[in-house]
Amino acid sequence: MPLLAKTIRPFDGRGKGPLYRQLENALREALLDNLLKPNEALPAERDLAADLSVSRITLRKAIDKLVDEGLLVRRHGAGTFVASRVEKQFAKLSSFSEDMASRGRTVRSEWLIRTASAVTGEESLTFGLSPGTEVYRFHRIRYADDVPMALEFAIIPGFGLPGIEAVSSSLYAALEATGNRPVRALQRLRAALCDAERAALLGVEVGAPVLYIERRGFLADGRVIEATTSWYRGDAYDFVAELDTRG
Repeated sequence: MPLLAKTIRPFDGRGKGPLYRQLENALREALLDNLLKPNEALPAERDLAADLSVSRITLRKAIDKLVDEGLLVRRHGAGTFVASRVEKQFAKLSSFSEDMASRGRTVRSEWLIRTASAVTGEESLTFGLSPGTEVYRFHRIRYADDVPMALEFAIIPGFGLPGIEAVSSSLYAALEATGNRPVRALQRLRAALCDAERAALLGVEVGAPVLYIERRGFLADGRVIEATTSWYRGDAYDFVAELDTRG
């Protein structure tokens, strides 16, 4: 990596605000402008601090904030790297776990809700289920390399899984194991702003941009097997779709 002092905007420490905040802003601009390339390793802290003419404490405070925002990633034993934005194929029906694993990212989840309950009136219409039928609810924070990337709230009809304990990591893997993985889906995406509750869970500021997605997954026989709502961090995801002129 070239000397960061020559890569980021002029930084002499004489601007407004604390020195670490000025450095944080300068580094953020370089990251968002792709002056620092995805998956590129930052120099060692000692070298980087010397390059930027700041103390290691100042440098660490600036980097800590950018790690919290998901712009940088610390990898144990390897150092600090520029995070790569995730390009999600909007037309491909794949799980979060599959998407991250294909990019060499370490995936984990933090459960918010994992429970069984009766279907609501609105849900009974979505799934075509009788009132009182059991459904499973899976609410969780999805992480990649220990950075919170998305909130995922999924509802699965009771016939789809043997129980809530069947889902340990990948929901789609659990559904596939029972022969109930969706074969097609309808998705709707819109831009939204993160409210206080979701911002706290995702580790972003209130009002940060998110991508809100509603998905209904279908079995081959036409039954709805999944109803999921998700909030993806707008600073970490690009959704890509292939278009053509064929009707």
